[in-house]
Amino acid sequence: MSSELAPWESAVAGATGAVLANALVYPLDIVKTRLQVQIKKRNQEVQHTAEHHHYESTLDAIKKIVEHEGVHGLYSGVSGALMGVASTNFAYFYWYSVVRHLYQKYRTAPGQHPGTAVELSLGAVAGAIAQVFTIPIAVITTRQQTQPKGHKKGIWATGQEVVDSEDGWTGLWRGLKASLVLCVNPAITYGAYQRLKEIIYPGKVRLRPHEAFRALSKSLATLTTQPLIVAKVGLQSRPPPAREGKPFKSFGEVLAYIVEHEGPWALFKGIGPQLLKGLLVQGFLMMTKERVEVLFVIFFAYLRVVRARRLQLTQQLKEKVVEQTAPVAGNLQSHAENLQSRVMPVAENVLERAKSALPATIK
Repeated sequence: MSSELAPWESAVAGATGAVLANALVYPLDIVKTRLQVQIKKRNQEVQHTAEHHHYESTLDAIKKIVEHEGVHGLYSGVSGALMGVASTNFAYFYWYSVVRHLYQKYRTAPGQHPGTAVELSLGAVAGAIAQVFTIPIAVITTRQQTQPKGHKKGIWATGQEVVDSEDGWTGLWRGLKASLVLCVNPAITYGAYQRLKEIIYPGKVRLRPHEAFRALSKSLATLTTQPLIVAKVGLQSRPPPAREGKPFKSFGEVLAYIVEHEGPWALFKGIGPQLLKGLLVQGFLMMTKERVEVLFVIFFAYLRVVRARRLQLTQQLKEKVVEQTAPVAGNLQSHAENLQSRVMPVAENVLERAKSALPATIK
């Protein structure tokens, strides 16, 4: 079905599905972010303050967030997050559609599909392009999700806070290198989904919910890249209390700090809500994208019909106007010629008389 949509139409369909899916599971997103940014040093007692709480698990995080911030605390930064999801997925699906279409047009025989390696490469290219343009929103969202109660700020105020830091404007692109490396995550997920759909459901356009959830390659991609995900969140968030306000400089520094103070298993903290969110979003995204594409095909077909009818009516009106005004134009031209034939002799006669009346010296 996506082949019937233009790249930007497929991008809108993908972004719409992503926004709906992420809105449904957003509390999991904020929980996994807070689990990933907290630092618990080994052999050190956990310190609880009015602004900073330590979370033992996903359920403990949900309970404490609701207890101290209210239910709306589970949706801190949701507007920026959904804006980021929409822009990132629009860019991703747009460029994926473009590069995949170009590859199929120039590199494959008619009816032949790209191989798995090609699907992953195309997804990585599309993901890298999307990240370069949309990572500032991700940085702002991560900051909003980790802001303690009493220090909550809007999107613009949070962005200004990042710009006013020691990094300046470049702070909006913190974690870009890690994000570019993480492009293998959606590449594996989306590429594998395309291959699985073609192998398991050949020729099938719309998938049922339980069929869409077969794209469980998201779990493998998440497990493989989880340390980088944790490092990226550490780079983009406010420095944890254990760092005493000192921000990380690179994702290598984040990884080294976590291993040194918490051990290697801490590189996988927040993996529970991360996996659950990934599975739910992936299933909802692919399922919703298929159906949104159907709606867009119908919608844009309707727009094309309306546009064709308007053009036809405009042409008919133009022809009718020309037909009705042609006699009038002919009569006006005839009157003008008749008037010219009468006026010209008189004007010439007046001119001759004027010349004869002039003194000889002037002539």
